[in-house]
Amino acid sequence: MTGSIADGEDVVQDTLARAYYELSELKELPALRPWLFRIAHNRALDYLRRYERRMGEPLDVAVDIAADDGIEPENALARTEAVRAAVSRFLELAPAQRSCVILKDVLDYSLDEIAAMLELSVPAVKAAPHRGRTRLRDLSKASGPAAPPRAISPAVARYATLFNARDWDGVRAMLVDDVKLALVSRWQREGRREVSNYFTNYDKVRDRHLVPGWLDGREVLAVFRDPRDARPGYFMELALVDGQVASIRDFRYVPYIARDTAIDFPADRAKIDIG
Repeated sequence: MTGSIADGEDVVQDTLARAYYELSELKELPALRPWLFRIAHNRALDYLRRYERRMGEPLDVAVDIAADDGIEPENALARTEAVRAAVSRFLELAPAQRSCVILKDVLDYSLDEIAAMLELSVPAVKAAPHRGRTRLRDLSKASGPAAPPRAISPAVARYATLFNARDWDGVRAMLVDDVKLALVSRWQREGRREVSNYFTNYDKVRDRHLVPGWLDGREVLAVFRDPRDARPGYFMELALVDGQVASIRDFRYVPYIARDTAIDFPADRAKIDIG
């Protein structure tokens, strides 16, 4: 829904927090799965509106879409292509189509279940995946060859080099005074002094090695326990201002989001590894 694995995890954390507080206000326990999906869907839409992401048609438009009798039987090839679509590609779909394609093709929910989760009519839910799959196929045909990985910014490369050398004074010198740190799902800190202990804790863990790369079109730092590992254990994301680090998001405690990620590394990865 957000087009980004990292931003999607923020929505997940927000969803769980909202659900935790809402449960205490409910007189009866709801069916948890559709209830949680409904909260997550609404939080994702709030995220898109808050950051003024392009949304295509409004979600309400889906209510007035009539189902086409020719949609069934479902096109198996279109469903397969939808499942394999890159996360970022879903941003090209209107929110109703995006939600329905994900719930139907990726998570394999029934039309009735999706209608209940999204509070839409079954005919609208029946039409939305068809239109979404068609759009994804058109986008796939129109896209050219994959662009080569972009160059890593000097500041991100320097941060990785200093971190790998355990030069914590050098790392701290890259931070702005009001730097923000989010150890996702655990805690948040703000200010150079408050963030300082974060690096002290990493100094106690000697098997962490950072390699810059690209995920969902954004620069990240893949974290390897051993530089020879085939896949990173998790990743970090920096926000930079004039070459200084303004914020750090560390996904150490939510490693599951890195299991199926495709981080693109530059061709000269070995050169970046050694600084």
